[in-house]
Amino acid sequence: MSGPDHTTPGALRRRIGAAAVLAHGLGQRAVAKGFSLAVSGGFARFGANSVIQPPVRLGGVHRIAVGSGVMVGTGSWLQVIGEEHEDVAIEIGDGTSIVGHCVLSAAASIRLGERVLIARNAYISDHSHAFQDTSRAVMDQGVTGIAPVELADGCWLGENVVIGPGVRVGRGSVVGANAVVLSDVPDHSVAVGAPARVVRSFGPG
Repeated sequence: MSGPDHTTPGALRRRIGAAAVLAHGLGQRAVAKGFSLAVSGGFARFGANSVIQPPVRLGGVHRIAVGSGVMVGTGSWLQVIGEEHEDVAIEIGDGTSIVGHCVLSAAASIRLGERVLIARNAYISDHSHAFQDTSRAVMDQGVTGIAPVELADGCWLGENVVIGPGVRVGRGSVVGANAVVLSDVPDHSVAVGAPARVVRSFGPG
């Protein structure tokens, strides 16, 4: 029995395609690693083997601490408001993965634990926009309701999740896609909906 024919047009096209995909992936990784090395010195801390994939929007990076083995996907926005301060306002723990097109916006404190997984298009903020003054546009009224946000070790946010000020998502918990989280999610729980509610707990005891 003869082996597969690697000389047919279809087989050749597949081999060229596979080589192109491999080259594309290697090129993207090289660009991301080079960019990460270039910007790392501007951060409060930037751990070994962490990668930020461009294009990305960054603000107040001297107040952002990134652990080791962190991945921040393309299209994300890491922002600290009030760049005149020196304390760390965004902290991303070791091994955390932010898939891409996510926003982390801090006026005071956003803390992500170790090995947190955040799917695409998540929005995490420790503040809200003021809007009570009817004589001015919302964008001109500054921020209000500032309260610290924490995503504890090992939790997972699905796509399009919104995390509001003052929220703690517990250790190992899961927040379902499209949820709007305005109150705490206990450890080892599943929360879904807008506003999010806990629908399952699976922790010890």
